Amino acid sequence: MSRKKLINDTINYLKYYKEYNNYQVFADELKAPAEDPVFSFNDVSLKEKDIISEDLKNEKIKPGSENYKIQEVNIIKQQEVVSQPETDIEDWKSTASLEEFENTIKNCNKCRLLAGSRKQIVFGMGNPDADVVIVGEAPGADEDAQGKPFVGRAGKLLTDILKAINFTREEVYICNILKCRPPENRNPEPQEIVNCEPFLFRQLEMIKPKLILAVGAFAAQTLLRSKEPLGKLRGKFHLYNGIKMMVTYHPAALLRNPNWKRPTWEDVQLFRKEYDMLVKS
Repeated sequence: MSRKKLINDTINYLKYYKEYNNYQVFADELKAPAEDPVFSFNDVSLKEKDIISEDLKNEKIKPGSENYKIQEVNIIKQQEVVSQPETDIEDWKSTASLEEFENTIKNCNKCRLLAGSRKQIVFGMGNPDADVVIVGEAPGADEDAQGKPFVGRAGKLLTDILKAINFTREEVYICNILKCRPPENRNPEPQEIVNCEPFLFRQLEMIKPKLILAVGAFAAQTLLRSKEPLGKLRGKFHLYNGIKMMVTYHPAALLRNPNWKRPTWEDVQLFRKEYDMLVKS
């Protein structure tokens, strides 16, 4: 990736972020720096190699030794994961349908670690004109294998929850913050969320739901731009870009802690009541 393209892509991303996510971008953030940064995503530049060598010297690791080589590789890998590398995906912002959107980003490699370990992306599924969108955190092993969101034990529980408030999976739309499974089902990392959340925002923009149900802390905090714990966010409605949104516990959390089933039931009953009022109006 050329330095000029990198800078332009970053500026365009910040503009998009400001437009769709209520993110306050200062004017100087949208200006290119006086000098181009010296680094490369695909290969480590000479200047980077000098920096890495200096770092390793500071750690008193002998150049040429096995430990030196291992540490050098680790530093490079860390840089690759944190940075957004060049991707072969086309301009997903101009896609006209969710199907076209999914096909456009299915080979996304923004997060090299996730792209290298996934079987496939888990884009989302359901009614493309749904009034209700369910947003989770990230795919698990079952979802990664099938390419569908919420298909394991947590998925069955979500289906039961929806059924209890008179919704079917076919009439809602279900997706996640991340489209790729994190290794060992660990929590999404901040940079992975930054890389992937624009896809979710675009999905919501295309579907235009009447209500959003965010399940789990990462989904809630990402959409609301909040650091509040889930316990303080649930039990009331919030607004995401003018859309009413309810926050509740993730079905996987309910499997670990059955005590959260009652507050979840209270949340989804309130959610259904609000939906009925919106439909009537």
